[in-house]
Amino acid sequence: MSMFIGEYQHTMDEKGRVAIPGSFRAAFRAGLVVTRGIDACLFVYTRKRWEALARQLANLPMNQAHSRAFARLMLAGAMELRLDSQGRILLPEYLRTFATLTRETVVAGLYDRLELWDKTAWETYKRATEKDSASIAEQLGNLGIA
Repeated sequence: MSMFIGEYQHTMDEKGRVAIPGSFRAAFRAGLVVTRGIDACLFVYTRKRWEALARQLANLPMNQAHSRAFARLMLAGAMELRLDSQGRILLPEYLRTFATLTRETVVAGLYDRLELWDKTAWETYKRATEKDSASIAEQLGNLGIA
């Protein structure tokens, strides 16, 4: 499995194409899946990781409203894509609208996925998270993460 880390700024072109960072492209050669994420961003998965996650989502209990809603958000919003010859992906309009993506975008590596953010939204989110980092760290400590 590939590990994705780091924060990269890219410019989305007028057609909705955004480049995947060069160091990550090999992991996506077999294709990728982009879907609605959480916190108004998009999640990008390798096909292999997506298949495992999709199986988990499909097995959520259908009698629970939150399970149904999350599965719908992730599965119905998903789109299989391929990198073009320049390492870019063409994001469908409905996904760009969901994440309010504008020209300036951020690609953030989060271990087993990438997240695509509008740059302004990312900066706002990051500032708020950094401001609350002590409280977040304390909560993670309660989960056994040092």
